[in-house]
Amino acid sequence: MRVFWVTALIILVDQVTKLAIYASMYRGQSIPVLGDWLRLTYTLNPGMAFGITFGPPGLITMLALAATLLILVYIIRVRRGYAPYRYSLALILGGALGNIIDRVFYGKLFGYAELFQGQVVDFIHVNLWRGYIPESIPLLGGTYAALFPIWNVADMAIVIGVVGILLFQRQFHAEWQERELQASEADTSHLEDPADSASDADAATEQASDSTPPMEVSVDPSSLDAMRWAADEDGDASVPPVPDPPEDQSNEARRDG
Repeated sequence: MRVFWVTALIILVDQVTKLAIYASMYRGQSIPVLGDWLRLTYTLNPGMAFGITFGPPGLITMLALAATLLILVYIIRVRRGYAPYRYSLALILGGALGNIIDRVFYGKLFGYAELFQGQVVDFIHVNLWRGYIPESIPLLGGTYAALFPIWNVADMAIVIGVVGILLFQRQFHAEWQERELQASEADTSHLEDPADSASDADAATEQASDSTPPMEVSVDPSSLDAMRWAADEDGDASVPPVPDPPEDQSNEARRDG
């Protein structure tokens, strides 16, 4: 399907940029691009988004693999659905696979961990906000904080894909329901009414009986004499007398002569 080209493109761009950062920067290095608002900062993320970690090493990788497999199956299932919705899913799939490659192979490839225990390379540093948190927020209120997520191309693809799903899901479900309704109507149109079938069968039988020629019965004169003799012997008055067969015209001509 064409949507998988989007997935492949996201994986390619994501891996090329990560390998370029790994080869040209050291961990913790930060290079300004647009002042402090946008920087290239090389870091490794051992967990999920925003560095969230839980469970033993490799658990997050296994969960990510399971979720990615479900997304792949779902894309195949809705392969004839609304195109923008499917492309949004393809973006999420590409981002998920891009980060899974880091988690599965990078630890072994770069020599700092075993397979399935690698860390995701992040480098796009966006400084969204800095300031004091309002006092009304429990625990964190009144403290100075900076909101500057560091992510990568795969993370950006996932975010854009999620936004696309939220925007296009209504149109997708509307078209999907309409397609299922048309399919059900097409199936029921092939079914015939039993009453119509019975009437058609009766009409065919009547037409066949009308077209059948009448049966011709030939009677042997000798058998007629036998039937008349049997009726006279039994005295059965229910058997009507059988008339003698007409004589051949040649015999009449012989008697007249």
